[in-house]
Amino acid sequence: MKKLLLAVAVSSVAAGSASAATIYEKDGFTYKLNGDFQVQLRQEVGEDENLGVDFDDLEMKNYVSYDLNNDLTAFGRVDFGFKDYANQDDEGEEDLLEEAYVGMKYGVASFSFGKQNFASDEFGIEESVELDSDEDQFDRQGTDGDDTLRVDVDLENVYLVASYELEAEDTDSEGDEYFDVFVSTDLADLTLAAAFQQRTLQESDGGDSVDTYGVSASYDFGFMSLAADYSVSDEYEDDGDIEPETKQYNIATVLEVASTTDLALGMVNTDPDEGEDITEWYANVTYKFPSAKNVRLFAEIGDTDEDDVDMGYLAGMRVKF
Repeated sequence: MKKLLLAVAVSSVAAGSASAATIYEKDGFTYKLNGDFQVQLRQEVGEDENLGVDFDDLEMKNYVSYDLNNDLTAFGRVDFGFKDYANQDDEGEEDLLEEAYVGMKYGVASFSFGKQNFASDEFGIEESVELDSDEDQFDRQGTDGDDTLRVDVDLENVYLVASYELEAEDTDSEGDEYFDVFVSTDLADLTLAAAFQQRTLQESDGGDSVDTYGVSASYDFGFMSLAADYSVSDEYEDDGDIEPETKQYNIATVLEVASTTDLALGMVNTDPDEGEDITEWYANVTYKFPSAKNVRLFAEIGDTDEDDVDMGYLAGMRVKF
């Protein structure tokens, strides 16, 4: 579940989370721990779907850093996710380790390498709890890897990220090669962002180079935020199958109904050059407890214009730190 724009929430991989619990801090060494636990009752959008318990986020995030003086910091992060185990996903064992990287930060810039998100993962304004389709065309192509080099530059009003995923040929993590760039800027209450990705498939899968572009904008009116994004990916051949050029846009708004309650409405349209044009919509409400804003209750409904598809809905609780 990627929650990013509507009021720019991007942050450097070297910064850690503002809400993290500081477990230990002494002599320039800091250890922080984050947790994100979300469980929900959910009936998916589709035909003849049934209600069940779904585990969305069950994450533990460990962040360490050393102050090396002269504005230089060494850092590392190891994140574990347990939702696939809880959901009895057969691939859960492979997905336990979500991120594992180390890096150095100097001033406003940082460099990191390891298992982590690409620059394009920062893109997007979608505000659903659960979405039936990909969030954007970057999500469709892939936004994280095991052999990723990443640079973050966090200026006063501009955030810039570039990443490169090695093909790592003849290793256990061999895969496609990726180059990604993301940039966002704040102009008063207006936030603009753009992203680019070039994905080079392995020769065994066709060897094509796939370009994906995206732009987004959001405006904070105070009592509400309004945002939109647009992304498009090239036609390409993947393992003998032709994937058509596909365009996708999101529109979302978040209204502050009360100091503790937000209402979000959104629509997603996916339009391949060949195939069916699909439009999805969703609406959700989130209640944050006044005494602990990281404890939240939420509910959502969603549907698509596909034939023979029933509306989906969910309700759940999220606790994080």
